[in-house]
Amino acid sequence: MQKFIYSLPLLSFFFLFSCGGSSETATETKDSTETLDLKTTWEIEAFADVQVLSYEIPGFDSLTVKQKTLVYYLYEAGLSGRDMIWDQNYRYNLQIRNALENIVRNYAGDKSSDDWNKFMVYTKRVWFSNGIHHHYSMDKFLPEFSKDYFQTLLSETSTTLDSVIITAMFDPTIDMKRVSQDTKSDLITSSAMNFYGEGVTEKDVENFYKEKMENGGDKPIEFGLNSKLVKNPDGTLTEQVWKVGGMYSEAITEVVYWLKKAQGVAENDKQAKALGLLVEYYETGDLQKWSEYNIAWAEATEGDIDYIQGFVEVYGDPMHMRGTYESIVQLKDFEASARMKTLEENVQWFEDNSSIMDEHKKKNVVGVTYKVVNVAGESGDASPSTPIGVNLPNANWIRTLHGSKSVSLGNLVEAYDNAGGDGLLEEFANDAEEIDLAKQHSKLAAKLHTAMHEVIGHASGQINQGIGTPKETLKSYASCLEEARADLVALYFIMDPKVVELGLMESLDVGKAEYDGYIRNALVVQLRRIEPGRDVEEAHMRNRQLVANWALEKGAKDKVIERIERDGKSYYNITDYDKLRILFGELLREIQRITSEGDYNAGKNLVEKYGVKVDTALHTQVLERSKSLNIPPYNGFVNPILIPVMDKDGNITDVKVSQPESFEAQMLTYADKYGFLAKTK
Repeated sequence: MQKFIYSLPLLSFFFLFSCGGSSETATETKDSTETLDLKTTWEIEAFADVQVLSYEIPGFDSLTVKQKTLVYYLYEAGLSGRDMIWDQNYRYNLQIRNALENIVRNYAGDKSSDDWNKFMVYTKRVWFSNGIHHHYSMDKFLPEFSKDYFQTLLSETSTTLDSVIITAMFDPTIDMKRVSQDTKSDLITSSAMNFYGEGVTEKDVENFYKEKMENGGDKPIEFGLNSKLVKNPDGTLTEQVWKVGGMYSEAITEVVYWLKKAQGVAENDKQAKALGLLVEYYETGDLQKWSEYNIAWAEATEGDIDYIQGFVEVYGDPMHMRGTYESIVQLKDFEASARMKTLEENVQWFEDNSSIMDEHKKKNVVGVTYKVVNVAGESGDASPSTPIGVNLPNANWIRTLHGSKSVSLGNLVEAYDNAGGDGLLEEFANDAEEIDLAKQHSKLAAKLHTAMHEVIGHASGQINQGIGTPKETLKSYASCLEEARADLVALYFIMDPKVVELGLMESLDVGKAEYDGYIRNALVVQLRRIEPGRDVEEAHMRNRQLVANWALEKGAKDKVIERIERDGKSYYNITDYDKLRILFGELLREIQRITSEGDYNAGKNLVEKYGVKVDTALHTQVLERSKSLNIPPYNGFVNPILIPVMDKDGNITDVKVSQPESFEAQMLTYADKYGFLAKTK
């Protein structure tokens, strides 16, 4: 999935629930929580480097009962698959989660001790990251309490956990990186993710799919997307497919149950057809059916309700093939979507006027739709940490022939904005002029950057015939380069007078605010997310640093971007926005060439030279300056609770919305109600 990551609380974009079973009545039991007044609070709690927020669902009360029922069924389908992301992230995650949750429920000892507090922080970190590896850096986070204390908790709550798993939790040398991007080592054997069986190597994967990809034609399926690749005793390889009757069957069966119910209350025939194909895909595991579903889903543009559902996100696989489970249920934000329709209608103009080579431009950009939506529920790789912009489908040939959907998750952005503040801006901006520009224009700049990144960024450019997909040619660098390409499209055009002419912004000051924010975040602020001594590993962070460092170097002669030292602190100041736009255009042209031609070496060199290494002295300074602000660098959400109201015959007559009492309450409820795989561990 192409997605944007929002980095709160910066004021511009730095690209960014009793066992339910298969029955409606089982879902009537309300989460053991109380309603929270969201008009007075957005933050639920903060721990470690995380802030957990809540969000409302604007427009939900205006839906018809049938539409609310559709949202509810899709919401239940999404959460029913929740356990899959846990197992995909790491082979022991579900066993660890079971143990932690049993302790939380049953421990009757001292809960005021420092050790207990550290245990609860660790547990919440595991909940937030869907496992024991950080959701963003991919590094394993170690417990700050001792193994002896943990053994005491296990004993006093009659909780069992294999000693091998306990060792894996506490030993800093075991499975330290969920997804490794270090090309000097085997990407699979150095990664702890659970997409490949023991003994499978990077070369094994390349050889297994080589012939399949070469014979895939011009409309290839997404090879490996929905399976675990394992090595048999005789050395041969086998795909364990995620489907009904296959791997993850217990969870997928529940997902299918709710999707079938959703199909029965679909808003229109196209929406129903797409849901039916998604069900067939889950029942068969057939990736050709997945392609058929994506075409139907991309073409189902009518209706007020939409969703993202399936194994779509490939960032969790170092080979960028296998998709982590994800679900987002959404309804239109009618007013905001109408405002952005202008961008959608002019997508061909942007393609024609891009800085990329003519031979890499699409002659006819097909079917790009862009909507601002309000989220009603998220699960899997979208929760608790969430994107705020999405563009799908992933397959380039489907996007070219049948179009794509781009959405901005409007109510989540609003929640971020309401929870944010000016502390980071005022600390890291160079001067009062930059701060004032951000306060006036950064919210609009953020929305425009999101829209342009998703609609004209990911939809732009074409691959040369016979080259293959970026994941084949650019391998582990594909995601970083794709995000950089989309960012550069947005950056190039947000300073174009055409955007003012179209009425999307009042002046180029909006673009200047975005340039300031992008450079400030990429070169300074995002460093607070990195542990001392570490390289930049996450694809979006690499992308931003690549773009900014490249522009800094190439513009050095004219001092387009200046590094300023003042009172022992470093700042960056843009001296010429027009020249910086030209530089962004030049880099866009090169990254599109790399993508179109499949130039692996050039792509690798760009990422490694500009996107990976960290200025150690600057990093230390940023961490020190950030500490006093006490602003968590990562944010995520609890989901609203959807509660169906039934008549005496069991028909849904309404769906009510409430909020969880706490992050802990929601996580424990989810484990009870949707732990279809955890119960088998």
